[in-house]
Amino acid sequence: MGSEIPNSDSDWAYPLTDEDLEAIDSAFSAAAAVAPPSKRHALSYPDEDGASVDSPPKIRRRLPDSLFVFQKQHNNDPSCSLLPCYRNRRNNSYTFPFREIKFGGRVIYSRTLEEVEHAAKELLDFVEAKKRKEGQCVLGLDIEWRPTFRRGVAPGKAAVMQICGDNNSCFVLHIIHSQIPKNLQSLLEDSASVKVGVCIANDAAKVLQDHNVSINNLKDLSDLANQKLVGEPKKWSLSSLTEMLICKKVPKPTKTRLGNWEVEVLSKEQLIYAATDAYVSWYLYQVLKNLPDPADNKSLENVVAPE
Repeated sequence: MGSEIPNSDSDWAYPLTDEDLEAIDSAFSAAAAVAPPSKRHALSYPDEDGASVDSPPKIRRRLPDSLFVFQKQHNNDPSCSLLPCYRNRRNNSYTFPFREIKFGGRVIYSRTLEEVEHAAKELLDFVEAKKRKEGQCVLGLDIEWRPTFRRGVAPGKAAVMQICGDNNSCFVLHIIHSQIPKNLQSLLEDSASVKVGVCIANDAAKVLQDHNVSINNLKDLSDLANQKLVGEPKKWSLSSLTEMLICKKVPKPTKTRLGNWEVEVLSKEQLIYAATDAYVSWYLYQVLKNLPDPADNKSLENVVAPE
């Protein structure tokens, strides 16, 4: 149970305790585990071993065959932990449940000004090397901040910035302590590297407001997905786009997501959470850019999900 709050006309006037967050997390998990009878389907699908099992299907938009060619091309790359799935597709549609994504590379955490400046220099060198080799560098970027549950109180400043440019390393920068030093500012303002994410313009606006630093050359994954996938445009979240494209689930534990990102030192759970979001943003961009445009791909079809 949460602690008792005297003289309060609303529970939202106070921060949630760890016990409250755990209770919320448990409630969401329990609700997701039990679907209403009207939504259930008594259909049988083969599992990975070919055995017949009951599984509630959830039909998705049909994906182009080129996505699965992309998967086959990367099957021999041991560093690639996220791949477009095709084993369980039935006419390129998918069924739940999805396995959680786990980032398998190094998480490089920096919190002091000197550490963040050094990490940003590594990233600048990485960008230059990528540009020489491939002509372009793409960085998955996301931020975290401390939420507020008090009416009329603004949320905290952008506290953590996570940046990922490949399968091997993700940088987690604790900018609430270091601020944004010169090298990091140069990286963010550099138009030569593409920064990708879902609703990334909102993150850039918050960084500008909180730290007076611009983030240039942004690419929104939701907009890119709507260009590549046939059907009514929608506002994709990182989670829904991940499920749609690669049949994986992005873990979003409530206690971590709504936790204190301004702590002196981030926990292991916070570091993994932050790194995963940036990594998935980078990876989904790789998947989307390899999809043909709808006009060039006759195999794209829209499959309407059941009500």
